[in-house]
Amino acid sequence: MNKKIVNNYGSFDITFVKAKGSTMWDKKDKKYIDFIAGIGVNCLGHNYKPLVRAISRQAKRQIHISNYYFSDVGVEYAEELLEVTGFNHGYFGNSGAEANEAAIKLARKYGQLNGGDKRKTIVTLESSFHGRTIATLTATGQKRFHPDCFAPYLSGFKTIKANDFEALKTAFDDTTAALFIECIQGEGGVNLIDPVWAKNAADAARKAGAIVMADEVQTGIGRTGIFLASDRLGFNPEVVTLAKGIAGGIPMGACLFRGKASDVLVAGDHQSTFAGNPLACAAAKVVLETVSDYDFLDRVNNAGDYIRGAISGWNIPIVKDIRGSGLMIGIQIDSSIKPFDIEVCCLEEGLCTTTAGSDVIRFLPPLTISDREIEEGLAIFKKVLQSFCK
Repeated sequence: MNKKIVNNYGSFDITFVKAKGSTMWDKKDKKYIDFIAGIGVNCLGHNYKPLVRAISRQAKRQIHISNYYFSDVGVEYAEELLEVTGFNHGYFGNSGAEANEAAIKLARKYGQLNGGDKRKTIVTLESSFHGRTIATLTATGQKRFHPDCFAPYLSGFKTIKANDFEALKTAFDDTTAALFIECIQGEGGVNLIDPVWAKNAADAARKAGAIVMADEVQTGIGRTGIFLASDRLGFNPEVVTLAKGIAGGIPMGACLFRGKASDVLVAGDHQSTFAGNPLACAAAKVVLETVSDYDFLDRVNNAGDYIRGAISGWNIPIVKDIRGSGLMIGIQIDSSIKPFDIEVCCLEEGLCTTTAGSDVIRFLPPLTISDREIEEGLAIFKKVLQSFCK
């Protein structure tokens, strides 16, 4: 392990040197099937030729300019993204946390403009995850992300339990600026949100004078088999945040807004030096053109259904539940076993996975993963699960 890099991530002692599709190789030339995709980032897989060509072409033209100006590729991408998503305006950032910061600031300003100083509260969900900055950590509905060493946390956040209809009766009032929903709770355990509850929650928030925001940092850009998961839930947010797969591996995020949220942010309200640079936008254009195709999304849905069906068919007793949508999949493991131990064993056998919540193994493979790579990965996963049953 490289001792000069602070190991904030708890990284494994593996150094990767090359990759193609959904397969990676370490410096010892050991092969691994990638069921993580950089935590949902490498949505088109590794070394995807159209993406590589676009990045190379743009690097020869222009990598970065100040946001005092516009780039041709940035303007083109913004127009295409807004058309696909049905939003009116957008802000580009560098990450999911930054996109969520923009949404939080927008919500706070919206509350100020539509209720004064008292309308500042942002309601999020228990078991949610919104980022690692102080504001997004505070918004995150998991106590394990709120250690005392980072206190004091910001005021003005409130959590309610997802899918709890009773909680909606007292969740919102004239102090509420926004409801912020993570469409599937990825880090929290790949927990699904009930569409009926989501629409009721959105209705209740709007009735109280708040706007509704969707955190699609992980669920957006086709990950769940539809371009925006909020469209499937049907609660029509005024704000949506995107990142991870948005540019296929180049750092980028976006905060899109419409309706009552359209004209809230003005010059100076939220800025970022590297945001939406030409290189990132060139990569994002390729992702958008690829992932917004209906046939492509059908393949994502079919692949996800196949993976969940295959694991269910094994009837392995330590598997307690299999849930998800598209290629965002959670496998709940018996509480007697630590998911991290399964992750370690999978890695030893040549499969990259990750965990979520306290008892879930999470799959976020590239959306382009081949049938062969799915079979290879599942064979390793089955072998590992069976070893824990002995």
